[in-house]
Amino acid sequence: MLRHLTEIDDLTKKEIYEVFDLCKKMKKGQISPKPLKGKAVACIFTKPSLRTRVSFEVGIFELGGHPIYITDPEIQLGRRESIADAARVLSRYVGLIMIRTFAHSDVTELAKYASVPVVNGLTDLGHPCQILGDYFTVLENAKKKARYKIAYLGDGNNVANSWLNLASLIPIDLRIGTSAETPPDKGMMERALQNKESQVLVTEDPKEAVKDADVVYTDVWASMGQKDKFEEKSRQLSKFQLNTTLLSGASPDHLVLHCLPAERGREITDDVMDGPHSVVFDQAENRLHIQKAIMLFLLKESKKKKK
Repeated sequence: MLRHLTEIDDLTKKEIYEVFDLCKKMKKGQISPKPLKGKAVACIFTKPSLRTRVSFEVGIFELGGHPIYITDPEIQLGRRESIADAARVLSRYVGLIMIRTFAHSDVTELAKYASVPVVNGLTDLGHPCQILGDYFTVLENAKKKARYKIAYLGDGNNVANSWLNLASLIPIDLRIGTSAETPPDKGMMERALQNKESQVLVTEDPKEAVKDADVVYTDVWASMGQKDKFEEKSRQLSKFQLNTTLLSGASPDHLVLHCLPAERGREITDDVMDGPHSVVFDQAENRLHIQKAIMLFLLKESKKKKK
């Protein structure tokens, strides 16, 4: 059976740790497979990108493949032709499809009709590659624990949703600090609450969210496609800013993460972003390694299932 990554729960708990193990080995240069040798990868972007585009293109090259950058005006996915037809056509040309777009349904429909693996590079609902890379960064830098206390502060957006999705599979003490007007996805929340190994709290009190946290995480308050709500989001979320005063309540050896790009002075202050607890740029680097691991895993598992 063909394997995709439309969201984290396309993987099992065991498979998530297999991907982390692959990522660790790749980062250390212990394995150098070329599963994409002689193949192209369609990289569809309907949103601007720095980290996602560059990390995927470099990763595809390092796996032996050739990335093809496709913009929305060129493909007009679902408008110029149906997503199903585009998926069928692309599958005849490429070895894998990666898409960064707005509607999550575009990704799931691509996966439904493609005959090659499809990877979600970001949608308005979820950001699975980001969060898998982020949790790998936690495993690299934090003291080993069975369950980390992770505080996410800010908008209940795609990043918060994918943290919930991860918590539905592996044990996390996840605290989401956000306003009543900006909650995460209800379905993602319900799935996370079903995992008895995890604890999930949504609170409007930022101090409660960060209390004794091992990891404190934030994102921009107004995501792409929501910049018209910038002032509204700033009003709703201003008390959730990551600053030294708030973080004094976290664990003394806490880590600070931000998925970038950052709006410094708004959701995070310079002294926190550049401070001794920050692993923000290690986190950004790990996007490359985790995405290589994800692509390798999907290609390997898809090939295995065909035998």
